[in-house]
Amino acid sequence: MPKIDTIHLRCTSPAAQSAFYSDILGMVDFGDGTLGFQQSDAKLAFLPSAAPYEPGPHDLYWKIALAVPNIELACDQLTSRGVAVSTPRQFQDVGFLAHFKDPGGFTVELIDHWFQGERQEEATDPEKLGGGAHLNLLTLRASDIGQVTATCESWGMKLLSIQPVRDVGFTLYFYAFTQETPPSSEPYAVENRSWVYRRPYTVLEVQHIDGSPEISHDTDGRSGYAGATIGDAPEPFDNAEMLGFVPAGGSAEAA
Repeated sequence: MPKIDTIHLRCTSPAAQSAFYSDILGMVDFGDGTLGFQQSDAKLAFLPSAAPYEPGPHDLYWKIALAVPNIELACDQLTSRGVAVSTPRQFQDVGFLAHFKDPGGFTVELIDHWFQGERQEEATDPEKLGGGAHLNLLTLRASDIGQVTATCESWGMKLLSIQPVRDVGFTLYFYAFTQETPPSSEPYAVENRSWVYRRPYTVLEVQHIDGSPEISHDTDGRSGYAGATIGDAPEPFDNAEMLGFVPAGGSAEAA
């Protein structure tokens, strides 16, 4: 089964980024230049860049999201470690969320496994971030969501959820390499949403902005998203550059 394997981010200090993700967030250094929580979800790799990261609202890359069993615990842990993290809140019927920035200026989202007030009992480890974090979402942007959906389906990805965000002007689409079936066959169903955040693999989240503005993806070595490698990439793997994807073993710098 293909999977989103490694997310490559360019930054001015890969060492500082790696230290933050391992020492503060609890990721494991796999010894091959990547860090992650476990092998089932995506890993991170930091590449050097001369200029600081300057994100824009129409960049291809938006964020990653770490899903946790207990977002309040995660925020308390991060605050005690000197991280400025927002107060968790239920955002519409999308998710129970909080946000912070890493030393390189990249946004990291925390998302609870459950909506606020709906948490159910599950096995957790209070010594781990939020009881046991995993890299749940890679969030990118697209202007042509029809092309994205057709391309993802051609690769064998499944559309798990569609989430219109009221009064903000965008819709979120969630795709994954998986054989699992969401609770509802209707992608707009609310019950599919927190189910997505409990998946043990990394899901592709795509923000489609109303009005379809042009989406930019710099490939000139500046800080930002350098692409993502796809393990066991499907054949054919057409239009992969649209999302900055390359087969594992390829060069994300070329994405």
